[in-house]
Amino acid sequence: MSAAKQIRVIVDGTEYIVEVGDLSERPIRAHVNQRTYQVRIPDPDTPVPPRPQMTSKPVTSAAAPSPVPAAPAPVPAGGAGALASPMPGDIIEVFVKPGDAVTAGQELCSLEAMKMKNAIRAPHAAKIAEVHIMPGQEVCHGQILFTFE
Repeated sequence: MSAAKQIRVIVDGTEYIVEVGDLSERPIRAHVNQRTYQVRIPDPDTPVPPRPQMTSKPVTSAAAPSPVPAAPAPVPAGGAGALASPMPGDIIEVFVKPGDAVTAGQELCSLEAMKMKNAIRAPHAAKIAEVHIMPGQEVCHGQILFTFE
């Protein structure tokens, strides 16, 4: 077990102090500006995709989170996609795991925002590819919660 380490990073001219937890845990927890993020480190044998061309919005990596959340990804009906948080808040419970088949309207997690518990439901029937959150985690509006196969 390793001790937490602080790293100074600069994203778009703004300096952040990132505290990274135990690197042997999965996912790794990183704390930035009193927020906790889950950080995944890809397998070193996985090829790195080509860098996207700059668009009107800058693209940032999970290792250096931007204070401005990305826009939610569109979710095609009955297929792959992602489900983004409709509001900022705290994850209370997660009811699914990768590999689970879900139906349209099935509750995937509960999110507390402004002292209210909100059910986050599947927009369509699909199979869960990844769960990007865990109970107790604070999420931003537009942050990806689940991806579907």
